[in-house]
Order: sequence, then structure tokens, then C-alpha cells
Amino acid sequence: MDWSIGNILWMVIGGAIIGVLARMFLPGKQAIPFWLTILAGIVGMLVGDWLAGLFGVEKTAGIDWIRHGLQLLVGMIAVGAVASIRGRRAAP
Repeated sequence: MDWSIGNILWMVIGGAIIGVLARMFLPGKQAIPFWLTILAGIVGMLVGDWLAGLFGVEKTAGIDWIRHGLQLLVGMIAVGAVASIRGRRAAP
């Protein structure tokens, strides 16, 4: 992966989008701050890209729906995990 400023900026923007979509699709309320949502979204993007590479679908003609679906799925898992861990820690 190229770690240029442009790619890092797109990673943060894409992470925010994936994180917000993951929170929308997860049932219930996730009591986590927005910065953790972005971080979980970035994890979803990176791991989703890695999985797409493993499955051989990282480069397709047109929109990469499978790659984006994997990113969203991993983002949902990451947001759910962060919300679960943070919720347990905050409970008295």
C-alpha cells in the first residue's frame, strides 16, 4: 500500500463512511465516540481489502461491490466489537 498523504486522507474519509454505515446497519445503539467509529471503519477498509485480495476480487471492472461489501462487513464487526468492549468497560 502506498502511504502518501492522498491515500491516508482517502483512508480516513472512507473509514468514516464505512464506520457510519456500519453503525447504521447494526441493531441497537453503539455508545462509542465518532473517532472510534472512524478507526473501526479504517480497520474495516484495510481488512476488507486484504480479504478481497485473498478471494481474488480486489480489482474488478466497474464498481468493486464485493470489496466494498467485505469492507462494510468487517467494519460492522469492528464497530460491534469496539462498542461491546467499551460498553463492558464503562459498566460499574
